[in-house]
Amino acid sequence: MTTPNPSQKSPENGVDPLAERILDTAVRLAEESAWESVRLHHVAAEMGIDLELIHRYYRQKDDLVEAWYDRADRAMLADAALPDYLTLTTRERLHRSIMCWLMSMQRHRRISRDMLLYKFELGHIHLQVLGLLRISRTVQWLLESAQRDAVHLNRVVEEIGLTNIYLASFAHWLSDNSNEAEKTSRLLDRLLGRAEAVARFLTPFSRKVNERYSPVDGEAKTNSAQGVEGSIH
Repeated sequence: MTTPNPSQKSPENGVDPLAERILDTAVRLAEESAWESVRLHHVAAEMGIDLELIHRYYRQKDDLVEAWYDRADRAMLADAALPDYLTLTTRERLHRSIMCWLMSMQRHRRISRDMLLYKFELGHIHLQVLGLLRISRTVQWLLESAQRDAVHLNRVVEEIGLTNIYLASFAHWLSDNSNEAEKTSRLLDRLLGRAEAVARFLTPFSRKVNERYSPVDGEAKTNSAQGVEGSIH
């Protein structure tokens, strides 16, 4: 068995190349069978490395699932760093970020679905708790990437609304066989549109100013160019 140096990380994103190779190997083995049947010792044998080396990065099989969705988070955040991102409305940012998150896993959609089934399988209570934390973490990064700045109750309402939109889109994508997930994209656009309509309706009750709204976010602008933001419900 070989023992590569586990301390070297990619200078671009701080992710260890060996950890990425382990994850890629596990996903490839799952494509050849099913995620349920993949074992860490299979991955070690396939890579020709010691199982102890895998343990340095992944203490259990579910850590691979977390790493898989962390990778999607990174893809989303990298896209949000592109120069054109901040020229978009909040609705466009959220649509782009959620679709980027999903499309980063598009080639392995079946495996992504199998991972969720494994995590939420009856009896895996500890994994289910981690799954809920995973959802919350990704939603937080979605809000950060879209640069949403709501606070207190508005922030809570916004998070609940975006979580519902994100989960509905994710669930639809898992069985979406359309080209480039076009059906999911259209569904997401409709859901964000409804959220925009609700935000437009509610904002005047909380901010008594002369407002005009940009296309989604419930961002309200006065004639003096002072912004007023609404929530995504």
